Amino acid sequence: MTTRRAYEYRHTIGFEETNLVGNVYYVNHLRWQGRCREMFLHDHAPGVLEQLAGDLALATVRCSCDYLGELAAFDEIVVRMRLASVAQNRIALDFEYWRQVPEGKQLAPEGEQLVARGQQEVACMRREGKQMTPAPIPDELREALRPYSDA
Repeated sequence: MTTRRAYEYRHTIGFEETNLVGNVYYVNHLRWQGRCREMFLHDHAPGVLEQLAGDLALATVRCSCDYLGELAAFDEIVVRMRLASVAQNRIALDFEYWRQVPEGKQLAPEGEQLVARGQQEVACMRREGKQMTPAPIPDELREALRPYSDA
């Protein structure tokens, strides 16, 4: 486990996120990455949300997830997001998915089990008519992410 500070999004899994076998359908992990990123903006960079209503766009250009364990309905998870890198107009974010293990059933000393890891790369863009052009990372976003980086 990394020692960098992480932004945390907590989630309780519902039946609608599972498949016929009863485990979480794989695409939901990617949805949770997006939700975590949205809540981070809500909590730490609300001005960026206002800009998104205008001409700013945060375009996801790449995302991935490595699955290490199964999840089921009513599992409680914490998705932890950290800044991996910043280059030009792009931000790479690392995600870890931790199942919260109920007391008495602990598989790990911390009461958590790592069940997935993912990454997402986001490009800052501006809408100019029907075109999208690269845009600088908003200062508010850059500053909000700073505590979640190694730098």
